[in-house]
Amino acid sequence: MGMEWIKPGAILGSLVFALMGVLIFWLCFVIIDKLTPYHLWNEIIEKQNRALALVVAAMSLGICIIIAAAIH
Repeated sequence: MGMEWIKPGAILGSLVFALMGVLIFWLCFVIIDKLTPYHLWNEIIEKQNRALALVVAAMSLGICIIIAAAIH
């Protein structure tokens, strides 16, 4: 009775939802990157903008929570 999560259908479903969540997150991040007036990756990595990195991290967590709630 405690081994229900080992079923192939449950594992496949978990993988599909995880992949779907990652793809939606990536799409949201690309859209937000295009909406900003500068390239986020270059600004964070090359110019070491820690304030922007913190804002992007908070935005990423927010998007992830929304995606997780929508998929759940």
